[in-house]
Amino acid sequence: MTQLHPHLAPVFDEVLHRNPGESEFHQAVFEVLESLGPVVTKRPDYVDAAILRRIVEPERQIIFRVPWVDDASNVQINRGFRVQFNSALGPFKGGLRFHPSVYLGIVKFLGFEQIFKNSLTGMPIGGGKGGSDFDPKGKSDAEVMRFCQSFMTELSRHIGQYTDVPAGDIGVGGRELGYLFGQYKRLTNAYESGVLTGKGLTWGGSQVRKEATGYGTIYFLDEVLHSRGDSFEGKRVVVSGSGNVAIYAIEKVQQLGGTVVACSDSSGYIVDEAGIDVELLQDVKEVRRGRIAEYAERRPSASFTSEGSIWQVACDIAVPCATQNELDESDANTLAANGCTLVGEGANMPTTQAAARVFASAGVTFAPGKAVNAGGVATSALEMQQNASRDSWTFEHTDDRLEEIMKGIHDRCAETADEYGRPGDYVAGANIAGFNRVADAMLALGVI
Repeated sequence: MTQLHPHLAPVFDEVLHRNPGESEFHQAVFEVLESLGPVVTKRPDYVDAAILRRIVEPERQIIFRVPWVDDASNVQINRGFRVQFNSALGPFKGGLRFHPSVYLGIVKFLGFEQIFKNSLTGMPIGGGKGGSDFDPKGKSDAEVMRFCQSFMTELSRHIGQYTDVPAGDIGVGGRELGYLFGQYKRLTNAYESGVLTGKGLTWGGSQVRKEATGYGTIYFLDEVLHSRGDSFEGKRVVVSGSGNVAIYAIEKVQQLGGTVVACSDSSGYIVDEAGIDVELLQDVKEVRRGRIAEYAERRPSASFTSEGSIWQVACDIAVPCATQNELDESDANTLAANGCTLVGEGANMPTTQAAARVFASAGVTFAPGKAVNAGGVATSALEMQQNASRDSWTFEHTDDRLEEIMKGIHDRCAETADEYGRPGDYVAGANIAGFNRVADAMLALGVI
């Protein structure tokens, strides 16, 4: 593990002491602090005002019981979370994740990342995250509705369009957001459309929101390629996952001339040398809610593998879009040995620290999720703008805004890396640029 700057090491020690057992949160904090040595040297006022100690401590952590009744009339109990991490730039903003793996450490890691991701967009939104250990897989629509209504009954008292604006994440799509918004409207007797983003197009949603994280990921990586005189044209690409982010990342890669040859889910991965058929993938995963093996059963050019890692598939560009820490040191060595030159995180922290060090030593350009996958929250902020003005934009206009925002994030990261003597280091550029904007706002607002 890299040695932290003397002003930063005590901050990390305090995080370990105050948050025992929360390994994902520890990892997220360390990855940011690791980049900030040059910042605290240049800006001792950040240390004097305890900005670092304050920014790693959430403003508010909410944990609550979620009782609901299943279809067999049995009472079930889940745990709900909302971590409102930092509101220096605007209302807390970040998704809700429904998955059995969710616990406080996961939510805090996601919320901490969200601070800097939201900052990088240049938009007036703070960072937060939430969720539950509820698993929507295998549940009926009625069960999901009853859970969402119970969850929102408690959450509603902590959110609002000027306070905290949740959105979707893993396990929370259009169905879940509809039930959540319906219960919020019922409880508040107000059609406060700006309280949730990712809504359906007929009830306050934004064009491109569904596609935004995947499209934004590829817009960012396209800028990385352009910065070195290259493009996606003719590139062989591997995208892990097969959910919302992965599907639209695959679609955008292929629109830009690349070929995505593999994608995955928790049961294994498929290889399709003819290029992933996006319409078939959508039918399997979004319409039928099936497993990735069904794609191979219906596509003669594809094969399914339940063993091993998708990162064994040779590629020019790797785009992990599944979940945290899915790409480890061994995978990174394999990708580098197979000629991969660019890795961009479509998911939140899908690459381990050891894997990131492999990429750095092998000369593989590595772009972190807090910059690369910021398109989702950027378009959520655009949805908030439309809700506030009672307006609705076209797909083309919103997509153009998204592309412009992602180009801006790329340039902000690249220019900051250059300024701090780390040219081409997108991790340092993203961490420093995201941190500086929040830190300056915290200084301006005083000790709160």
